[in-house]
Amino acid sequence: MKKNIALRMISSLLAAAVLLSPAACSSGGSAVSSGSSSAQEEKTPQDGGNFVYGLQTQPRHLNPYLNTSADTRVILFNIFEGLVKPDKDGNLNPAVAESYTTSDDAASYTFKLRPGVKFQTGKAVTADDVVYSLSTAAGLKTGKLLVAGLKNIKSVEAKDASTVTIHLKEADYDFLPELTVAILPKGYTEQDTHPIGTGPYMFESYSPQQKLVLKKNPYYWQKGLPHFDKVTFKLESDSNALLTDLQGGSVDGASIANNVASQLGSEFQVIASNSNSVQLLALNNKTEPFNNADVRRAVCYAVNPDEIIQTVDFGKGVRCGSPVIPGLKKYCDTSLAKAYNHNTAKAKQLLAKAGYPNGFSMSITVPSNYTVHVETAQVIVNELKEVGIKATIHQVDFATWLSKAYHNREYQSTIVSVDGATLSPRSYLSRYVSDSDKNFTNYSSAAYDALYRKAETEKDETKRIALYKQAQKMLSDDAASVYIQDISNLNALKNGISGFTAYPLYVFDAASLYRTK
Repeated sequence: MKKNIALRMISSLLAAAVLLSPAACSSGGSAVSSGSSSAQEEKTPQDGGNFVYGLQTQPRHLNPYLNTSADTRVILFNIFEGLVKPDKDGNLNPAVAESYTTSDDAASYTFKLRPGVKFQTGKAVTADDVVYSLSTAAGLKTGKLLVAGLKNIKSVEAKDASTVTIHLKEADYDFLPELTVAILPKGYTEQDTHPIGTGPYMFESYSPQQKLVLKKNPYYWQKGLPHFDKVTFKLESDSNALLTDLQGGSVDGASIANNVASQLGSEFQVIASNSNSVQLLALNNKTEPFNNADVRRAVCYAVNPDEIIQTVDFGKGVRCGSPVIPGLKKYCDTSLAKAYNHNTAKAKQLLAKAGYPNGFSMSITVPSNYTVHVETAQVIVNELKEVGIKATIHQVDFATWLSKAYHNREYQSTIVSVDGATLSPRSYLSRYVSDSDKNFTNYSSAAYDALYRKAETEKDETKRIALYKQAQKMLSDDAASVYIQDISNLNALKNGISGFTAYPLYVFDAASLYRTK
């Protein structure tokens, strides 16, 4: 059955913008807007020049198949593209491919490549490059799966120089979102030091702890993009350094916290949207006492998301009760946001039932460069104290957090925001499958594994949605972690810069930005 990618809409993925009233940042005198307004769109782009964006984390991997950091994905979104590419409305649009067909049994997908697409070296993209890319990411030759969403690929076949067929191990009627995965040049092995893709910007240089520089891709297939000649990601040590650079004028824009927004002057516009990631107090399910579900439930009742949203985020977050972002409207079970309304009495009862009538001591590991997570931890410490739990905050740099907490799972509890790499609920729910290498909470349930697999292979969309919601309910009932909020994402841009585009993913589209004066 023939499908036109440009017209295929993932209607569930329309992430609603979180709008700030002008009064929210009045103390700093900054203007506040909501994404790409009609006024912005009417302005004439002035091509050329350099744009500097402040980023508070250090890239760990530039190879898109090895990267696990959401903030690094902000950079890589501008270098790489897949067969399809998301837009601001949640559509999956043609990118390296121009069209596709799906077999009736959804066991194979055939893509026709877009004519004229070139890598940033000037070399034309061929079917062999696609076969190499998807086979590598799926670990077909090495046996090492690099991109979890591609585990269902059995083989990738080049029908001719511009046609590729992906054969799946089993039917998958919702496989297309996985094919935003980057297409790379066949045989190129230096992606981690000098990445090459088909995106609007190409890699120029990287100075650790200082900056990463991209330059305009002269071969980019989408005419008229990008607008800036260069985009520099200035690597900031923390929010204080970022604020200093914003106020000093050395940075043109950045994703910022509310406390930073309130200190910016009238020379900045602050644009608000969802962050499209779920902030959670992650509980290590294999570490005492969180290997006890009643203890985890007690912590869920002790933590008050509403207080965190009001105290830390000026009331601008969206409360969550599930690992699936609220922006995935069709799939997210929003009723779970109230599953654990703040109840200290209930928390104490559960602690007593679990054998901890006097509470216990615990540590909360927090990446120190994220002010919002540090401040959330401070609120949670006080909330836990009310039920007899003594929590201490252990701040670490992000590289240490990524290595020890995320990869090695050496933590008791931690606060972080978790995003999804694709426009699919599987991107959020797959990390709770027992054997997933992304399951850093160590949640393990044979019942959940079976339910998730059933949802993955369900043909009927209505039934599939119901199964995904059942999976979320199971995670909530088991208190896999404490799901707090989708934090309001604020982007500060100097006046005279337009074209900011909010996506239902944690990405930053530098190609859409332009200077108007």
